[in-house]
Amino acid sequence: MGRRAQTLDISASDYRELERISRSQTESRRRVERVRIILACVDGGRNEEVAKQYHTSPNRVGKWRGRFAKLGLAGLEDAPRCGKPVSVGKDLRVRVLKLLETTPPKGQAAWDGKALASALGVKKSSVYALLAKEGIQLQRMRSWCVSTDPEFSAKAADVIGLYLAPPQRAMVFCIDEKPSIQALSRKTGYVETTSGKVVRGLQSTYRRNGTLTLFAALQVATGEVQSKTTVTKTRVDFLAFMDDLVKDIPGTQEVHVILDNYCTHKKNDDWLKAHPNVRFHFTPTSASWLNLVEVWFGILTRKALKGASFNSTQELAQAITDFCEAYHRTAKPFVWKKRDVKGAQLRNTIANLLE
Repeated sequence: MGRRAQTLDISASDYRELERISRSQTESRRRVERVRIILACVDGGRNEEVAKQYHTSPNRVGKWRGRFAKLGLAGLEDAPRCGKPVSVGKDLRVRVLKLLETTPPKGQAAWDGKALASALGVKKSSVYALLAKEGIQLQRMRSWCVSTDPEFSAKAADVIGLYLAPPQRAMVFCIDEKPSIQALSRKTGYVETTSGKVVRGLQSTYRRNGTLTLFAALQVATGEVQSKTTVTKTRVDFLAFMDDLVKDIPGTQEVHVILDNYCTHKKNDDWLKAHPNVRFHFTPTSASWLNLVEVWFGILTRKALKGASFNSTQELAQAITDFCEAYHRTAKPFVWKKRDVKGAQLRNTIANLLE
């Protein structure tokens, strides 16, 4: 008579977790399969029966049954691999860091692991291990924009002051436009990758159906946004949007408007004279990130525009309107926070970054 399989007794919470993982679309295929094997075993299945059900071997079922009986959920993870850890000498570290500061091989814009290994006459695995140990990622890049505005401090303080301590009984708006939003039509849906993951699918070819410009005004105190789509982005369009914004605001109500330095926002003295209760505040040059409406534009892009398909500019405009209506139901003011930025300047050598 064959050996009797181990009986698996698990808690109700562990069983619920196993069921959750077995239905997951984000867990790895191997982990889901192991969990389903364990669930079949918990339900009384013999190793041979479970192996036949999941097209695997009885020994493999027995392995995961035993691992789960001993370690629980942790037993379904891959065990640490054996073998000697890769060692990287100090000499190689110095040579790689020095080489990274030199001109890359002809035909390449930057060094990569293969080129480094070839130039140094060492194994690629040694170079990759060193780069991983030092946290050097040669293919990733970061860009930044440094404002050279001589009045940066004064302008930034003026804008941030409106966020943190706005004048009493005054309205503060952040205004900008998102130009040339394309109405692209293409097939969309879901696809299963070779790794078993289910992801959004977009057909690579598409049809262009025109563009729209979106004007938006974020009310700082409430988080609500007033928007308008136009075909063009001229000064006339901007001032028409401003007229719509202030038409229901009493002339005695103080209004502060935060804007970037786009040309249509400047030289509007005649309009401002006709609306003496409105004052424009301009962000420093190359610092439009100080305008909170940019945060809202990012949310709009992620929620309603990225990966979408529109057969016309009318459909695009309706999608933006629908998003705004849904957003307003739960709109909340953004909280201004100062974030410390590290490493936002080039250093003379890569070695300086690793000291």
